[in-house]
Amino acid sequence: MPVWDDLVGQEKVSEQLAAAARDADALVTAVVAKTPPPEASKMTHAWLFTGPPGSGRSTAARAFAAALQCVSPDRALGGIPGCGFCDGCHTSLVGTHADVEIVRTDLLSIGVKETRDLVRRAQLSPAGGRWQVIVLEDADRLTEGAGNVLLKAVEEPAPRTVWLLCAPSIEDVLPTIRSRCRLLTLRTPPVDAVADILIRRDGIEPDVAAAAARATQGHIGRARRLATDPSARQRRAAVLKLPLRVDDIGGCLKAAQELIDTASEDAKQLAEEVDVKETDELKAALGAVQGGRMPRGTAGVMKDLEDRQKRRRTRTQRDSLDLALIDLTGFYRDVLALQLGSRLAIANAEAEDTLERLARGSSPESTLRRIDAIAACREALDRNVAPLLAVEAMTMALRAG
Repeated sequence: MPVWDDLVGQEKVSEQLAAAARDADALVTAVVAKTPPPEASKMTHAWLFTGPPGSGRSTAARAFAAALQCVSPDRALGGIPGCGFCDGCHTSLVGTHADVEIVRTDLLSIGVKETRDLVRRAQLSPAGGRWQVIVLEDADRLTEGAGNVLLKAVEEPAPRTVWLLCAPSIEDVLPTIRSRCRLLTLRTPPVDAVADILIRRDGIEPDVAAAAARATQGHIGRARRLATDPSARQRRAAVLKLPLRVDDIGGCLKAAQELIDTASEDAKQLAEEVDVKETDELKAALGAVQGGRMPRGTAGVMKDLEDRQKRRRTRTQRDSLDLALIDLTGFYRDVLALQLGSRLAIANAEAEDTLERLARGSSPESTLRRIDAIAACREALDRNVAPLLAVEAMTMALRAG
């Protein structure tokens, strides 16, 4: 199965990447054979993948990385690089290829030190593959200093190094960096396409797949989790009940606290297993003796690990809270659609009675103000406002309408 099949609803992007992979293959072949390179090429050294959450930015970058490392014999017969079966494709997709570095962060930002390590890596020649590929899945999380470090590497890349940067929008990347990248913009996949891939790839029942795809409005990762994780469906159902619980000030404050507590519990569950494993592995590497006593001089290393785990839990809590706010935005979007008599498909069909009740009891103007209040809450969280204060302000605004 070609690597491009993983790009759901992104036919135009797939065609562009496939053409670039063919030209990249021709460039490497020309270098090895010491023949003149092709005059016109769609290949370049730096790419920027943008698109809304769930559009498949990192999936597209990984597929392109696999195509660049493809060693299928079909290439010599005119086949498109990216067969999906050869060793180069397989190891690139699973993240074990020696010449493909996939960078993602579970922290709030990517700092200068980590970026300098990447830049040093990018200066190396390919160890065994055709290209040295750096996939930076969270380019929007680069600090300003880290972005300036990356700029030099993007300006003057090594001959066979390719940077693949992923970000929600071009505004999330420094202008000096994005001006040196070829831009690829992905769209939100159609709901039907997301449901189809859940059925084909994950064996999910058609009704469940359709409901998950519709509820997440084309976000592939969230749709898969919603379709396969009962606890995720329970949490989402609880979020959709929040609009009915903000009739008084006490209800607003209680709903806000419960939303924060749910996000914190989510973060704790996701991080607990990883934290314990990381701590045990580091202790073993540092030579912890029986009974857990650590050798002298290792306290600083353990403190650094604890700090990193704390930052990761903070980001996980923020991400979980943001998902709840996105679900809430979708809920009021459905209310607005009913108020305006729109033929737009309802995303939250399971809560149709509640939607109709709120649509009858308020005006489109008040619904728009509520959607703005949720957007303001998300923006406040991005600016590191205390989560409880931001959510309390939002629930009070939802009550006021």
